[in-house]
Amino acid sequence: MTETAWPALSLDEWRDTYATLHMWSQIVGKTSLALARWQNHWWQVALHVTARGLATGPMPYGSRTLDVEFDFVEHELVLRTDDGAVHEIPLRPRSVAEFYHLYLKALETLAIRVKLWPMPVEVENPIRFTDDRTHASYDPEYAHRLWRILVQADDVFRRFRASFLGKCSPVHFFWGSFDLAVTRFSGRRAPERPGADRITREAYSHEVISAGFWPGSASVQEAAFYAYAAPEPAGFRDIAPPPSAAYYHAPMGIFILPYAAVRAAPSPDEAVIAFLRGTYDAAANLAGWDRKALERPISDSASPARRETE
Repeated sequence: MTETAWPALSLDEWRDTYATLHMWSQIVGKTSLALARWQNHWWQVALHVTARGLATGPMPYGSRTLDVEFDFVEHELVLRTDDGAVHEIPLRPRSVAEFYHLYLKALETLAIRVKLWPMPVEVENPIRFTDDRTHASYDPEYAHRLWRILVQADDVFRRFRASFLGKCSPVHFFWGSFDLAVTRFSGRRAPERPGADRITREAYSHEVISAGFWPGSASVQEAAFYAYAAPEPAGFRDIAPPPSAAYYHAPMGIFILPYAAVRAAPSPDEAVIAFLRGTYDAAANLAGWDRKALERPISDSASPARRETE
């Protein structure tokens, strides 16, 4: 099961597809930014893992509702409205500029008129969507592999999330940073961040311990799980969380667990859970979180239906 559930994802082998898909996801994500009802910490803009890919969730448009889903099984972008209208865009090698044009045309076909800011965010050297003919790759095999990993990671993150009684984010996919994440809150206000933009100020308005998965970028050129605390308590970077492959990455201020080490573990799920719990336990203790009030004991066992498939 490990080979299919946690497939290989070497960054070098799909780097161009990754860059293109990142831009496509930002185009779709900006629709949520424009239409979805406001939620604290900008949670309304995130995508969510589905049985076929990544989706926006329902977005109101007047008296109608729209959702948009990347289907990594049939390799289509599917736009649906609550009145039964459906429009599909095949996912295949095409430039960001062409994809953007087709996406706006699909919205128009569905009588959805929305103004999207055509600039990507959280990337180096951003190219306006209308002008981006640099990113034009799509390998369906690697898009499918990414989705399979996200399905597994989503399930493990939900399992980890279940024991927390305090405020906690959904498990969701941020198209800006292109990562799946879950964040726990202590309930206490965090120190102000001088010079922070309004999104960052909102995201880190309270103390958090966060974890996630992303395919790699910047100074981490491999797929990896990560964990961090903000603000970071004294002594946190000096801990040695399980499994042994985990390490502290000082330039980014986060702990890293390479995805390759997870795949090589006897139980990848348990390796990720150990990493999540080890980093959380240390951060919460060092920061003085009221763990007795914020947590509850919960069974570690998987559901019977899941055990039958393993």
